[in-house]
Amino acid sequence: MAETTSILFVCLGNICRSPTAQGIFEKQLAASDLVDQVRVDSAGTGGWHVGHPPDPRATEVAAGQGVDLGVQRARQVTPADFEAFDRILAMDRANLADLQAMAPEGSRARVELFLSYARHADVDEVPDPYYGGASGFSRVLDLINDASEGLIRDLRTRLVE
Repeated sequence: MAETTSILFVCLGNICRSPTAQGIFEKQLAASDLVDQVRVDSAGTGGWHVGHPPDPRATEVAAGQGVDLGVQRARQVTPADFEAFDRILAMDRANLADLQAMAPEGSRARVELFLSYARHADVDEVPDPYYGGASGFSRVLDLINDASEGLIRDLRTRLVE
């Protein structure tokens, strides 16, 4: 059996960026040869939205690409996530710093910025669109698509070759 890996996408509240990343990445993963080798989830560093569905603006933008975020519910990162996941991908530097501070000593998860996998992005953080308009959600979707493609490429070299 082929090697498997697990990925956790993380933003602040788990209602905009990380659920979008989970949905878009899962769509790209389903179209790849890695679909049975990768487990994906998302979470937030904060607990304000636990149990809530993704932001309607994120849901609408994702639906435009054939991705249904409606089944997702926000959850908060837990110490157990650092053992349950191989990679924890932060949307921005503040999320990254929070995750690094939360990580139990000796945890196995590799914690890094998600956009480190993007090839065409002119930024290295996924901006938080929560307090902005619809164009911010579209920008986030473009960045996530780019980084997801790069992450698939990276996984393919590690899991298949």
